[in-house]
Amino acid sequence: MIKQGISENQVEPIYIGIGSNLGKKRENIDRAKFFLTENNIKIIKVSSYYESFSWPDKKKPKFLNIVISIDTSLKPLNLLNKCKEIEAKFGSRDSIRNSPRKCDIDIIDYGRKKINKKILLPHPSMHNRNFVLLPLFEIDKNWIHPISKKHIKTLIFSLSDRDIRSIKQI
Repeated sequence: MIKQGISENQVEPIYIGIGSNLGKKRENIDRAKFFLTENNIKIIKVSSYYESFSWPDKKKPKFLNIVISIDTSLKPLNLLNKCKEIEAKFGSRDSIRNSPRKCDIDIIDYGRKKINKKILLPHPSMHNRNFVLLPLFEIDKNWIHPISKKHIKTLIFSLSDRDIRSIKQI
């Protein structure tokens, strides 16, 4: 009998960000979580809700965001397609980039993989976004960026004071 080490049994976590800045924001996020679970995606951890200004136009409605860790057998591209299908249920399929929307789902990190074909992982802007870093830190205080190898605390401390002050946990 071969004895397996602890690290061999551990699955690298997958992190997804869910946001909404139109309609009943919290309800939209909760519905998105439900739709994920309907597609054989198991939610492991859920952050608190965080409210932040819209980006890049702060005049648009504020966003409510969470980060979740999940377990799924879906490969990264299949998971992305499933997320896009769920966004479409909210009418987000044809919206203009960065426009207000009822549901926005992004894969933040898929098992610490670096992928640069058809899908970019980890999410290429996540290290600059307060609404990703703070909820991610809440559910994984030891997360390390797969490319830069920077600890999440380092990434948070590199945010501007304005970025830190402009977000609130709800």
